[in-house]
Amino acid sequence: MSLIINITGIIVVIVIAYLCSRNRKSIDLRSIVFMLVLQLIITWFMLSTKIGDRIIQVVADFFLWLIDCSMTGINFVFGDLAPLDGVAPFFISVLMPIIFIVAFFDILTYFGVLPALINSIGFVLSKLTRTPRFESFFATQVMFLGNNEVLAITRKQLNEMDNKRLLTACMLGMSCVSVGVLGGYMQLIDPKYVLIAIPLNAVGALIITSIMNPYKVTKEEDIVYNPAKEEKKRNFFDMLTESMLTGGKMALIIAAMLMGFTALITAINGILGLVHDNLSLENIFAVIFYPFTYLMGVTPSKIFTISQFMGQKLATNEFIAMGNLHPILPKLDRHTEAVISTFLVSFCNFSTVGIILGSVKSLFNEEKTLLIAKNTWRLLVSGLLVSFLTGMITGLFVW
Repeated sequence: MSLIINITGIIVVIVIAYLCSRNRKSIDLRSIVFMLVLQLIITWFMLSTKIGDRIIQVVADFFLWLIDCSMTGINFVFGDLAPLDGVAPFFISVLMPIIFIVAFFDILTYFGVLPALINSIGFVLSKLTRTPRFESFFATQVMFLGNNEVLAITRKQLNEMDNKRLLTACMLGMSCVSVGVLGGYMQLIDPKYVLIAIPLNAVGALIITSIMNPYKVTKEEDIVYNPAKEEKKRNFFDMLTESMLTGGKMALIIAAMLMGFTALITAINGILGLVHDNLSLENIFAVIFYPFTYLMGVTPSKIFTISQFMGQKLATNEFIAMGNLHPILPKLDRHTEAVISTFLVSFCNFSTVGIILGSVKSLFNEEKTLLIAKNTWRLLVSGLLVSFLTGMITGLFVW
């Protein structure tokens, strides 16, 4: 029965996307079905085969090794506040490693390793999904680099493109993560669900955008922007210094947001509590998300609790939701843990909508900015639908 409910949930997500479509007649049904099958194959391979399990283990061990390397530097600065074999404060253990991880991947970018990986995956994804090359490469890039960075990198081509393709790019950005924060995620939820969610989000974002904002491109339009090579390559140590400073700023920004939003939620809940003892922001969102949580096949007794985590992510960010989820993970059954963990792995929240809109305003003209501003609700809905779809697809293989 739970499996049937889970499958029904996937159908409901697709139907909602269809109802929100800007041009239903242009939807390529064959491509949508093919991408759904691709999601099923990816999930089956990663969760049900020895090779897939081994790949997850190797990648997870790699990120945990990066965290261990980070902790040696953190321990040198913070001493007893950052024990190598003990429990450290959240800021020390989860956010500070971002500095080294960002620097590490910038080194890979400097020597061309990460761009080559992105180009290879983007090429394969374009062929498999039958989506335009630019959109496939964009979806691949946001898996690694984050929405602001990719919008900036591709701004020249997006400025020359039809506005609807910019809308797709912004919608794709709602479902991304950045490699710099993956280590933090892996300390709060099972690493395998972090690694499964990343490719599922990329394909899922192409599915949802292909339904909500469908269009066809000509052969001449189906190109990918290649940034012009710099006349003189930057000095390695200059790049490395700037990268570490960027990582430090990112950690401080996340910390500030966590402190601010946590305090804000407490204040709002205090005010709502004056109306009724059980009235809180988490409970309001839990009611809204309750039907979707049910359709994810979550254990009935845990539906309301899981819905609260979804609401926390939407109102604040995934770190707050993961931090609150972490202590109760041992109490959850495998299916419930899988669906909520994979749901949380993305930047989809109110703040990200504002960040993307701000980036568009700084990078593009008034006409393009106005289009995105009018469709901010589509950005949010598409991101949520992708997260639900990722959780539901994963849930089919974990019981």
